[in-house]
Amino acid sequence: MTIVSEKQNLKIMVIDDSSTIRRSAEIFLGQVGYQVILAEDGFDALAKINDYHPDLIFCDILMPRLDGYQTCALIKKSAKFRDTPVIMLSSKDGLFDRARGSIVGSNEYLTKPFTKDSLLKTVRNYTD
Repeated sequence: MTIVSEKQNLKIMVIDDSSTIRRSAEIFLGQVGYQVILAEDGFDALAKINDYHPDLIFCDILMPRLDGYQTCALIKKSAKFRDTPVIMLSSKDGLFDRARGSIVGSNEYLTKPFTKDSLLKTVRNYTD
């Protein structure tokens, strides 16, 4: 009989146009057993969300084509995914960015570069 960690069943999507940020998040989350889905922009993410049904989404704000605010708003408008927590990622820690994130439905705001501890703490806040 194999005991499966609950973390292995949790799927976390990371949307960021920076391969460094995607890779860091993938390593940090993968080390503790989460399934990680990576997307390099909003369009890529929207295509994958339907296929993978992530339990939590980290979304960069500044991305080409479809920015994080637009991506978050589209996720939250979907009846199927409106309850999925979306955490905005940004290198700016401004009040305006936080307010705009709240307006489009984001659940929280994490400043980049994030640490492994801050990333995992944020995941635990929404998945435990």
